[in-house]
Amino acid sequence: MAGMGDTFNDVISRLWDATGSQHDPAETPLDAVTTAGPRAVLPSVFDVTGLATGAVAIATLAAARLAAARHQSPPPAVTVDSREASAGFAGEGLFQPIGWEQPPLWDPIAGNYRAADGWIRLHTNYAYHRAAVERVLAAHDRDTVQAAVADQPAEQIEQAIVEAGGAAAAMHTRSEWLASPAGAATAQAPPLTVTESGHTEPAAWTTTRGERPLTGVRVLDLTRVIAGPVCTKFLAAYGADVLRIDPPGFEEVASLLPETTLGKRTTALDLTTPAGRATFETLLADADVLVVGLRADALADLGYDDHTLAALNPGLVIASLDAYGWDGPWRNRRGFDSLVQMSCGIAAAGAAAKDQDEPAPLPVQALDHATGWFLAAAVTRALTRRLTASVTSRIHASLIGTANLLYTLDAPAERPPRPKPGDFTLEDTTTVWGPAKRVPLPGHIDGIPPHWAQQAGPLDRHPATWNAR
Repeated sequence: MAGMGDTFNDVISRLWDATGSQHDPAETPLDAVTTAGPRAVLPSVFDVTGLATGAVAIATLAAARLAAARHQSPPPAVTVDSREASAGFAGEGLFQPIGWEQPPLWDPIAGNYRAADGWIRLHTNYAYHRAAVERVLAAHDRDTVQAAVADQPAEQIEQAIVEAGGAAAAMHTRSEWLASPAGAATAQAPPLTVTESGHTEPAAWTTTRGERPLTGVRVLDLTRVIAGPVCTKFLAAYGADVLRIDPPGFEEVASLLPETTLGKRTTALDLTTPAGRATFETLLADADVLVVGLRADALADLGYDDHTLAALNPGLVIASLDAYGWDGPWRNRRGFDSLVQMSCGIAAAGAAAKDQDEPAPLPVQALDHATGWFLAAAVTRALTRRLTASVTSRIHASLIGTANLLYTLDAPAERPPRPKPGDFTLEDTTTVWGPAKRVPLPGHIDGIPPHWAQQAGPLDRHPATWNAR
């Protein structure tokens, strides 16, 4: 357990250890990183500021070390400011369109409701999840939903909505969660695990030339919402060719797209058809990294288990994330940051700290963002190992594992007021929809500024092909 008064370097060291392979001899290069800014920026009973600063630091450090390995030079210096890292964790809420309108972040009936014996949160940002709630509760707006849940136990509502294909979570204390089958099964789950296998031939990207660490690296992106897209946006910022794949007609949460599609090309493939599978397998054979944000068994159910993926591309780095972990009865449950906070005790701890009954979540979607940065660090470190040791890596991450880690960090004694949007510096950007201001990518590598080759825009607007290396 971290002690009171932990420095940012203490947190960075712990997170670095948590995101690498046990075979990776690299120690935390803390002499190459400088942190700045207040120890507490985001007010919380948890150390959200430390989590944000540390997560940004380890991914940026990993990119700097990959650059050094590719150029056979000392790692460039890295600087991370806690204000910038905290702003990055709030990026989707701070995004400001100029001259055009952005859809709301939340569906009108998404949110917390008082049930007969506690609280329940409904996640309805996807149309099919909202439809499940409407079917189960025979309700179509906040007033009728509240009336429908008011005399029912929260867990009973949760189970009915989940069985109907929706997404919901009853609020539990930490002890209640750990006493449940799902909580007990994931009580020791780390934020991610990394396993290495076999010696492989040198990857094609290792012979490409470029100033940025991930120049020439091809990344297939099968992720949604926030965590996975945060990872792949980081990889794109430092040179990776990222191709996001969605099913034809898939409707992502529209308000997130200006942030989550930045730097990426987007296409659509139907993996239930021979043509779609053939194209996917062609892309897969020439990819260097696959990032998957589907439920635990979803890709295997489509016929692409680990064995099949390895046969198609033995050198592929595969990074997968889910909400409720890779063990126990909830490994395939639909989940989102706000729901995991309700399930595992975070929202209840916030309520207790404020001496209130209503759930009090983290000030940002910190589980999502931190997991995305952890994945970016792990993928980038895996690519370094691919270059230096000719091994490939399999990475598993989860929001519940990140929540477990957050519980081990003691929050600073100081709890500042919640920052206002104007407290953070934004930069000008362009999107397909029009100009805007956004949070700059936090973390700085000396001499290697981030850059995105693609504007943010709608899904399915590019061909399903790779760019030339």
